[in-house]
Amino acid sequence: MLKVGAANLQDRELLALMLGSGLPGRDAIELGAVLIEHVGDVAALAKADPYTLTRVPGVGIAKAVRVAAAFELGRRAAEFPARRRITRSTDVAQEATRYLRGLRHERVVVIVCDNNGGLLRTVTLTEGGNDRSLLPVRDVLHTVLSSGGARFAVAHNHPSGSLEPSETDVTVTARLRAAAETVGLHFLDHVIVTETEWSRIP
Repeated sequence: MLKVGAANLQDRELLALMLGSGLPGRDAIELGAVLIEHVGDVAALAKADPYTLTRVPGVGIAKAVRVAAAFELGRRAAEFPARRRITRSTDVAQEATRYLRGLRHERVVVIVCDNNGGLLRTVTLTEGGNDRSLLPVRDVLHTVLSSGGARFAVAHNHPSGSLEPSETDVTVTARLRAAAETVGLHFLDHVIVTETEWSRIP
């Protein structure tokens, strides 16, 4: 599996990994093939209860429950909603708006994503006074790294309604970009949100 990848293994080989071992005269791969044949096909195997599987010689209850558990995990993964992808400034603004509009004070949020831009979490980093919230670079990086993120964006609101970035906004954006590169993270964007509009800080 490590050499060729899971997608290149046959059904019986994947099943052999779950079984862990065979029995005298029949290795785990052969046992996997017999187990699949016993229930009909892989689709039937996915629905089979552990006691049905134990009817195959060499498949005890421990092996049977491992197989059943693996298929149950697969079902749960398939039902889990796909992560939202954050790849553009518009995506950042849409996600941040949920946390930033309707406030009389300034708030900073960090949007943490995986390496493909999948949203992991959005964290409120700081709360401040009117247009005076702080954006500590070290805390931003700590939040991303502790969340297992690879990409991130930051956003804050301007209760005054102005989309004009302050000198501090511009400076801290440059610092974030440089700091992210230093620790191997990808900085996506820094966005300002008002009640009706948004803009990015270059």
